[in-house]
Amino acid sequence: MDRDTRNAAIGALWVLLLFGIAAYYLPTVMLAVGRVSTILAAVIAAVFMVAIFVVFWLRGRSQRKKDH
Repeated sequence: MDRDTRNAAIGALWVLLLFGIAAYYLPTVMLAVGRVSTILAAVIAAVFMVAIFVVFWLRGRSQRKKDH
């Protein structure tokens, strides 16, 4: 395993761990926030979903810069 592959694997592990932990606690957070505002709870869920795609988008941009 070369250095680039190892760094990519470590980065993927961090992303999986962070989003996995966030997904595990998301229902609890949404229920707690939902007592205050259901709209705010929906916004938190939407932000979580958008964050996943933003991470992949940023990763793609980073890879394109390295290829050129």
